[in-house]
Amino acid sequence: MTSRTGFFLLAAALVVVSLLCVGEGVQLVATGKPLGIGLGLCAFVVPPIGIWFLRQTIRFGRASEQLARELEAEGGLPVDELRRTTGGRIDRASADEVFARRKAEAEAAPHDWRVFFRLAVAYADAGDTPRARKAMQHAIKLHSTTTETRSTA
Repeated sequence: MTSRTGFFLLAAALVVVSLLCVGEGVQLVATGKPLGIGLGLCAFVVPPIGIWFLRQTIRFGRASEQLARELEAEGGLPVDELRRTTGGRIDRASADEVFARRKAEAEAAPHDWRVFFRLAVAYADAGDTPRARKAMQHAIKLHSTTTETRSTA
């Protein structure tokens, strides 16, 4: 199963659970008991939070894909230069090597979204997903500010 398929399955599950949660909330509020009303109101709060997270994830994915397409058009996508084990896993030393190079590039050009995109890929290859996401968010932010600067100039 691809990550995109998994995402859509989880998104559909979130929508179903949100509908069930709202339905249960209505029933709890309808009991008229203070505890039921309190729990019912809490049930109304959970779905908007889930929907907000889903929306943020979709926005992040679309922005990341846009940066990847733009970088691909420029010929600047990172090349897979990682060594792999016989089982197909990424060699840790190889990932660390590439990561060190990408980090140095990001430090040398702190305002270039392209180097932070490549740094995010290096973090992901090294297995550090939280930092990969943070680096990609920074690349998206830098890209949007450079796009705004170009459009106002």
